[in-house]
Amino acid sequence: MQLRGYLAAVQDAEFADVQAAIQRFIRGEAKVDNAQFCPSSAQLSIEVRERRLMRELLAKRALISSPPPSGGSEGRARPVVRPG
Repeated sequence: MQLRGYLAAVQDAEFADVQAAIQRFIRGEAKVDNAQFCPSSAQLSIEVRERRLMRELLAKRALISSPPPSGGSEGRARPVVRPG
């Protein structure tokens, strides 16, 4: 029954988020009531959502801090052409 709960908790999640959540449980970094027992499906679901949120925030941060792509004419100065 617990395995079914785990599968239901992660069925719509990205693999990277599930993997990150499980790794946090294994390393003892995730919030749990008692580290001597397996986490509940609800705890897994919460941790997966937190990993998704962190991934999305980091992706937005990377977009904001990355310089505009070169190669387009938007960032280039236009040459001044003087008559004759």
